[in-house]
Amino acid sequence: MKPAPFAYEEPRSAEEAVGLLARYGDEAKVLAGGQSLIPLLNFRLARPERLVDVNRIDDLAYIRRRDGVLHLGALARMAALERSPLVAARWPLLVEAARLVGHPQIRSRGTVGGSVAHADPAAELPAALTALGASFHLTSQRGTRTLAAEEFFITHLTTALEPDELLIEITVPPLPPRTGTAIVEHARVHGDFALGGTAVVVEAGRASIVLLAAGPTPLRAVAAEEALVGGAAVDEVAELAAGVMDATRGDYRRALARELTRRALVLAHERAAA
Repeated sequence: MKPAPFAYEEPRSAEEAVGLLARYGDEAKVLAGGQSLIPLLNFRLARPERLVDVNRIDDLAYIRRRDGVLHLGALARMAALERSPLVAARWPLLVEAARLVGHPQIRSRGTVGGSVAHADPAAELPAALTALGASFHLTSQRGTRTLAAEEFFITHLTTALEPDELLIEITVPPLPPRTGTAIVEHARVHGDFALGGTAVVVEAGRASIVLLAAGPTPLRAVAAEEALVGGAAVDEVAELAAGVMDATRGDYRRALARELTRRALVLAHERAAA
């Protein structure tokens, strides 16, 4: 199928992009890598009157560390994240998550910001970023604001982004020494959307357990995290984590979440001890 007719804008700076979004509001959609939006356009599930193509804003396509914090420009490609020595050395969970996204062709075009803004609850990067305590930086002509994952992700395919706002950067705090991380998922076919998955961060005195494809957003398993820090066995923690799932997901999905969480916890502990 072909998309419905639309007007096309190609800003060369973030300032120009937010100016267009301020002018057109709900009539406009931001086009980044296009790996999520283009299929929606082709099936006419999305029919914006205007596309604001931000691919030429080179200033937003960066991966760098400053004062120990990882800064990801919204237009950083998933392939660049996957291949980054900096990220591999200090935030390996993001490299692991990126490698699970679709196929190489998708990762070569898809952007970190696009995946986050699309907010598919089965997507790997939103879950990994939530587990890592990332912050999401938004800008508009009204000003800027920074949101935590729990504030940013609202429900299925919905974030806190207002029609006139642009996601420009994601920041990830440093991980302490001896931190173990892992993300484990299951899909029927390689590259397909995951039926379930869990991202885990384990460090001294703190843990983060986030389920993907388990509800309307990446789901934090807070009770499971507290139990793990308190010394509970991995099987007990995995059972608690599976309990945060949407009840409509059924017994199979719950059992899958429990097993994937168990595997992720074991792997994270092994890596922390290595």
